[in-house]
Formats: sequence, C-alpha cells, structure tokens
Amino acid sequence: MTVTRRGVVWCDDAGVTCRRWNWRQGRRTQPREDTTTALFILDALQPMTDEALDGAADALAARLAGRGRDVRTASRRIAAAPSIHEGN
Repeated sequence: MTVTRRGVVWCDDAGVTCRRWNWRQGRRTQPREDTTTALFILDALQPMTDEALDGAADALAARLAGRGRDVRTASRRIAAAPSIHEGN
C-alpha cells in the first residue's frame, strides 16, 4: 500500500485501486463473507471532533470483533497537514 499526498492507493493480483474506488463502486473490492483482511479509512471534517472520530472507529472495531474470536483490529489516527489556507 502506498500513501500519497492525494490519497491511498493499493495493488493486488487483480489490479490497482484507490480509496475513492472502494466497494461501493466496485464489486472486486467489496467485503464478503470470505474476506480475511480489510482496511477501513474514516475521515472527519469539522465540526466532527477527534473524540467523535475515535468513537466511530471504536464502534466499528466492536462490530467487527463480534464477527468471530479470530478477528483482530488495529487503528491509528493520522493528523491532517496544516492547510496553506488555515488562518485566512
């Protein structure tokens, strides 16, 4: 997986995709019953707080954990780079 300034791009044996071409737009990347690995990217814009975003991530992790005892989750928050327009 490669993180670029404009988004996340990844590649597998079937091709290349990016965050904007996720399961809603393509059946190839849609989670299924046999899915064993998934990446969920949660974005937030103001007025959503970091705490609310963390709460959404925690709720997703709890729902996924309910899918079985072998489910493992990890998370991290990546802060946005300051915008050149901030403070204007």
